[in-house]
Amino acid sequence: MMGSSQHGGWCKKYTSPTNARATLKVVRKAMYTIVLFTITAVTGATEYKRASVTVGNSSVLICSPKPNMTMATWKINPKAGGPCSLGYMADQNKTDRTTCSESINWKFRPDQDPTLEIRQVGRAHEGNYTCEVVVAEGNFHTSYYLTVLVPPRLTLYCDDQGNPVCEAAAGKPAAQISWVPENNSTPKEEGHDDGTVTVLSKFTAYSTNVTTCIVSHLAGNWSKSIACRPSKSSRWFLHCVISLASLLSLLFLLAVLHLYAFWDSRTMRKQYKPRPLPSAELSGPRSNSAPEQ
Repeated sequence: MMGSSQHGGWCKKYTSPTNARATLKVVRKAMYTIVLFTITAVTGATEYKRASVTVGNSSVLICSPKPNMTMATWKINPKAGGPCSLGYMADQNKTDRTTCSESINWKFRPDQDPTLEIRQVGRAHEGNYTCEVVVAEGNFHTSYYLTVLVPPRLTLYCDDQGNPVCEAAAGKPAAQISWVPENNSTPKEEGHDDGTVTVLSKFTAYSTNVTTCIVSHLAGNWSKSIACRPSKSSRWFLHCVISLASLLSLLFLLAVLHLYAFWDSRTMRKQYKPRPLPSAELSGPRSNSAPEQ
């Protein structure tokens, strides 16, 4: 009896509170990891992409199909106007749309490829587009932010002073302006309520030759050339400036010549200065005869 009791006491292990807390932490971490994997498996992965299209063109937003897809949905939240959605249900083999315009539709048969197509894109189409594909393994999302590009209107003209002026009006985003030949003029930007920007640049260097304005934009590149002549007032002012500069140059040259002649004559006088005569020569010639007695 005693031996049995002692044998049972030897087999029993003592667990300290510190070891118990450490074991509990490990169990909690394992359970937390399992929950995360479960959530990921149920909700699926999300892809975030950016897309851009020029206003008036068509845009295609790809949503990759999955095997044994049970449902596909496009959720659209544009910056202007209310949200809309397109849906496909495989068990009923039918599609559904909610407040979406006719320009937004499936590119192909949604049961084969749920890619979206937007025809004749306008500024109101800019915004968020999310595709959700449902399969047995979970839900998979592909999100886009669609940016609508607005090409600027290029205008090139001569101002009242005869300077070339280049204007890239109502572009989105703002265009960049450069000149040929190069010019260091600083462009001015003016924003509008619709999100477009007008950029104005003036060619300040005087030139009677052909000047070319180059407009660079995400929607494309454009260029125009012009030859501006100075206005009458500018020509008169330029003529006065040239005449005054010529007169000042002539006066400066005459002053330099006069100064040179003055210093040259002074130097010559110093070199050829006459020597003073002896005092005997100044009193007259002496007589060699002796005085009479």
